[in-house]
Order: sequence, then structure tokens, then C-alpha cells
Amino acid sequence: MASFPDDNELLLLFRDPVTKERGYTQLVKKYQEKIYWHIRRLVVDHDDANDVMQNVFIKVWKGLDQFREDARFYTWLYRIATNESLSFLEKEKKKASVSFEDISLALSEKLAADKDFDLSKIEWKLQVAIQKLPEKQKLVFSLRYYEEMSYQEMSKVLDTTEGALKASYHHAVKKIEEFILNS
Repeated sequence: MASFPDDNELLLLFRDPVTKERGYTQLVKKYQEKIYWHIRRLVVDHDDANDVMQNVFIKVWKGLDQFREDARFYTWLYRIATNESLSFLEKEKKKASVSFEDISLALSEKLAADKDFDLSKIEWKLQVAIQKLPEKQKLVFSLRYYEEMSYQEMSKVLDTTEGALKASYHHAVKKIEEFILNS
């Protein structure tokens, strides 16, 4: 695995006109896989995740000069990725004139149509269970379970209290456990 300079060094590279593109390229390389999987868990489809990820990194390029560093870069980046993912899902919902639950059902069906899908495998059951969660619980579960993000950091990303996040995560875990045990 490639070793990257820390975020402060990358930001310094980005802010110098001579090394701006190199700094940005290294930022993208450092975070693209984590951001892709964060987005993919929310939007499910690979092509959609790539489209959303492209939008995220365009916003990062345009907004990085204004990054105030009152949060960690990682937190700022995840907030952009989360907002872009939710905006994408909202657009899909409006295009289809259906509820989030219908979108979740469609995503579950897309998952089931995957040629590698095998519902007898626990990881597939987990993915289906996650897709059945309400939007906020799905997001909180993904950030906590997959990204191992602290409640404090999630609070900054989602602009929500830690207590509300803990409750959402607890409810999500209970629903996932129930789905897995009963399927």
C-alpha cells in the first residue's frame, strides 16, 4: 500500500500554486478508495458510486482553498461525500416519484440481482439488512461499522448530537440483527 504524506503536508502542497495539482492528486489517491466504499454503501450501484465520487472530488477541488481546518480534512471530505450521496438518492427519489423505502427496496433488488449474490452468506444478509434501514440509520451504521468513525466525528460530519447518533446506531443494529436472525 502506498504511503502518503499526512493531510497537513498534502494541504500545503495543494495551497502552493507550483505543487497544487500534485497535492490534489495525492489527496485523491489517499482517500478515493475509502470514499468510494462509503458512497457505494449508500447508493449501492458501482456506476452511481463512481458518478457521485467524481462530484465529490470536483467539490473538493473547488472548495479546498476555503477549507478552514476547524475540522480534520477526513471529516470534511466525508461530509461532502455523505451530502453528495444523499443528494443523489434524493434526485433518484424525485425522478422516480417514490419514497425512500421504495428506493431502498429497489437497491435491495439490485443487490439480489448481482451475479455474486448468495443470500445464504452472512455478508449478503448484512447488505440486504442495511438497505432496508431508514436513511439516517443506514448512514450512521455505515459510518460507525465500516468507517469506524467515532460518534464525536460523526456528529461533525452529520451535524447531529452524539446522543441521537448513538440511538440511531443502536436501532440500526437491532433491526439488522432481527433481519439476519429471521431470514
